[in-house]
Parts: sequence; C-alpha cells; structure tokens
Amino acid sequence: MNKISRSKKLFSYSKFLVSLGLSMLGTASSYATTYYLDPPHTNVRFAIDHFNTSTNSGGFYNLSGQLEYNPVAKTGSIDLLIPLNTLNTGNQAFDNTLKSADFFDVETFPIAHFKSTKWHFSNDKNRSDVVKVDGMLTLHGKVNPITLTAAKFNCYLSPILKKTVCGGEFTTTIDRTKWGISKYTLLGMTEQVALTIQIEAVKQ
Repeated sequence: MNKISRSKKLFSYSKFLVSLGLSMLGTASSYATTYYLDPPHTNVRFAIDHFNTSTNSGGFYNLSGQLEYNPVAKTGSIDLLIPLNTLNTGNQAFDNTLKSADFFDVETFPIAHFKSTKWHFSNDKNRSDVVKVDGMLTLHGKVNPITLTAAKFNCYLSPILKKTVCGGEFTTTIDRTKWGISKYTLLGMTEQVALTIQIEAVKQ
C-alpha cells in the first residue's frame, strides 16, 4: 500500500471515529438523568381561606419519588408520593379533623400521588429553565389534571452529599371539590386551595 492510499485510509478511519463519537455524545445527551427525592427538602404545603377571616395552612412531609431531568434535551418527569398521614398544621386537633372522613379520609386514602405528563421550558434557546409542569393528581380516590408553575428550578453540586442535586418550588391552586372534598363549601368555606410544592432530588 503506498503512502497516499494509507493516508486516505487513515483519514477515512479518523472521520469514522469522530462521527461515532459525536453520535454517542448525541445519544448520551438524549437520556435524562435519574434523581431520587430527598425527603428533608421535599414537601407539599397548602393554604385555604377560612370563611374570609383568616388562612388555614399546613403541610405534608416525608415525600418519596423520582425525578428525571435533561436540561440539554429540555425534558423531565417527576413521580411524587405524598403520605397524607404526615399532615401537620401545628394543631393536633385540627390535624385529626383534616385526616378524618370529612376531609382527606386518610384511613381510606393514605397516599396522594402526582405524576407529570409534560414539562414546559423557556423559549429562550440559551436557557433551560423549567416554566411549568403538567400532570395528574390522585387524591381522595379521584384523578384530575393540574398544572404546576415553577417559581424556581435549579441544579447544584451539594458540598455535603458530593452529588448533583436538582430541585425547585412549584405553585398551583386546585378546586378541592373536584377530588370529592367539599365539607363546608355550602356554608361559605372556599373550595380553592393554594399548593406550594418544594422538591430536591439527588443524582443517582
């Protein structure tokens, strides 16, 4: 084989390796990274007007679930399990009332579940910010669609865990009667409940 032929062959082989590398890079970037929720930094808080005089608020804790996120491909998904028995308003008697069959009926429906169906990102091509997340909320034996608005979302390298952590804060307002929780609505207590969902998830 002469030098010219050998050079052409080496050049062709080099092009093949570069193409293969770019292909593999593109394939790798198309896969979302898996993160598991960190319970101490994940919760759902609620607020509901109390007969137009004050606001009742509380939260659910020790949530579990999984986050999939790819800022390059601008894709994501989240599966969130909410143990309703962790409800805490700061008042044990009120907690017991909300856990009863009149409201959440925790004994019959111990878990609420949110599963995303679509993530929306900023239209700015130079940014990968999450704007909102559509999904289905299972609560009190019923399933309805909701949309979460992202107040913030970010990823960082945790100096404690030595791993990447992604998370943010999302808000929405739901009509509780759509999930069959309608106690006192006829007496003037609003059906609108404001939710704030805070999540942090650790890269696996």
